Amino acid sequence: MNNLKNKTLFVSGASRGIGLAIAKRAAKDGANVILAAKTAEPHPKLPGTIYTAAEEIEEVGGKALPVVCDIRDEENVRNAVNKGLDHFGAIDICINNASAIQLTGTLQTDMKRYDLMNQINARGTFLVSKVCLPHLIKSDNPHILNLSPPLDMDPKWFGPHVAYTMAKFGMSLCVLGMAEEFKDEGVAVNALWPRTAVATAAIKNALGGDSIMNISRSPEIMADAAHVILTKNSREFTGNFCIDDNLLADNGVTDFSQYAEVPFAELAPDFFVPDYVEAPEAAKNS
Repeated sequence: MNNLKNKTLFVSGASRGIGLAIAKRAAKDGANVILAAKTAEPHPKLPGTIYTAAEEIEEVGGKALPVVCDIRDEENVRNAVNKGLDHFGAIDICINNASAIQLTGTLQTDMKRYDLMNQINARGTFLVSKVCLPHLIKSDNPHILNLSPPLDMDPKWFGPHVAYTMAKFGMSLCVLGMAEEFKDEGVAVNALWPRTAVATAAIKNALGGDSIMNISRSPEIMADAAHVILTKNSREFTGNFCIDDNLLADNGVTDFSQYAEVPFAELAPDFFVPDYVEAPEAAKNS
């Protein structure tokens, strides 16, 4: 499959950042997007709402249905899925993008924040996938894509922020388990993770303002990588933990300068990328 024309995506956390970039890339093909996110009113620190996101999607050629949805709430999720089905008639792709982050050690992490990260990241991903799956199974090329890291058990990823790591790895465990569970039904379940920091408002707030944005790649690298995954045969490409630039290089991309304003050597590395997963030469030379 070369494009996502007429495919319907359910995207959590799609009002901004990587989720919106993935939705817009699909929309360029003529896809339908169910925007499931909490931001109905402008946030004091974060740009965009589900309604402004819907406008952006329609401007590039897609169709959008904004639905206010807190993925911690089962009734909210079922309502969002049902509204999407009523509007578009099907769900072909589920993007688990919504996430919460706090990079604190054990003694500095209050339980309210611990619960938030695990409810959104691990539980929310499981819940959204679970509710979408009966409909995905009916699609001719169904995909679940989680924005989560490879399952690298190096202690260095756990020591500084064990609560956040557990929550993100919970999303990745959903990939590992569901890819195996639903392979006979032809539902692909994969993970995608960035090698470097990505210039989003969430990262700006979590990692220190404008300085991190200048040494990050644009969200479009994740959008293009997601598009590669979502257009693959779901029966042949499942259970993979993909790093954005490796995946793109393996699929013919040679110019990575389009995703960053600084050379590769100056980019801020992201968490959770295993030491043994080297950057492709095309990326190093951009």
